[in-house]
Amino acid sequence: MATILGQNQYGKAENRVVKITRDGDTHHIKDLNVSVALSGDMDDVHYSGSNANVLPTDTTKNTVYAFAKEYGIESAEQFGIHLARWFVGSQEPIQKARIRIEEYSWSRLATSDANSKFIGSDEVNHSFVREGQETRVTQITYDGTNWEVISGLKDLVVMNSTNSEFWGYVKDKYTTLKEAYDRILATQVSARWRFNWSDDEQRMPNWEKSYAETRKHMLQAFAETYSLSLQQTLYQMGSRIINHRSEIDEVRFSLPNKHHFLVDLEPFGLKNDNEVYFAADRPYGLIEATVLRDGVDARIPVDMTNL
Repeated sequence: MATILGQNQYGKAENRVVKITRDGDTHHIKDLNVSVALSGDMDDVHYSGSNANVLPTDTTKNTVYAFAKEYGIESAEQFGIHLARWFVGSQEPIQKARIRIEEYSWSRLATSDANSKFIGSDEVNHSFVREGQETRVTQITYDGTNWEVISGLKDLVVMNSTNSEFWGYVKDKYTTLKEAYDRILATQVSARWRFNWSDDEQRMPNWEKSYAETRKHMLQAFAETYSLSLQQTLYQMGSRIINHRSEIDEVRFSLPNKHHFLVDLEPFGLKNDNEVYFAADRPYGLIEATVLRDGVDARIPVDMTNL
């Protein structure tokens, strides 16, 4: 039976690059995990083993590190755009580049006043602690003409200790869950948002400001929504982003419901007045949805596992 080659790509995954920018005694850190995937005229290498059109994956790795030096890392998005443009523009067989980047945040360590008698607390601008709240992510795809930039975050854990209810749901013979009129609402946010910037003729967004503002609006919506369901909260988070950030047309969320169940303290003669909870890590409800600007088609994959 005859066979033919289908979609294919290759590259170097998870290139860890840390860029230190020294502004006198004040240092700045960008800590990225960069994955490169290239596709194009690659039939021969699969059919005959000819590497004539193959840029070695080791070269793509070297390019990541060289670009960190040559161009710096202004933002994950800007760095990915530099890489994608280079791979597609410099190698004729390469027709499409996809750059995926995770960014790990660091914050400055504060020094004690007691330290000042030795070196001066206001002089220590080079010590950092890795932040554990979330990982920033982006994916840049370029075909030589059109850009697609999807950014977001994962592993951002948030909680409302009140202003959340869950009642009026369908009940059948297997339902044991009691209705809740004052519950903890907690989730571990995984979100992706797609920019409407798609070609070099358009004004490029300010990537760093856009991320900070999008994150702010998302968290404000979570905090300010009196929630009757996690779905309602999700929609408010996405709507707040779309309504406040004109550069974004689509947002997709995956929100696991991190359940907190009241502990029965009656066997000990104690009343649990919404004070003591058991935090269950699994199983968990998983709420997922896309929020779109009206008139826009959805492009973010429904399954964001590898995005």
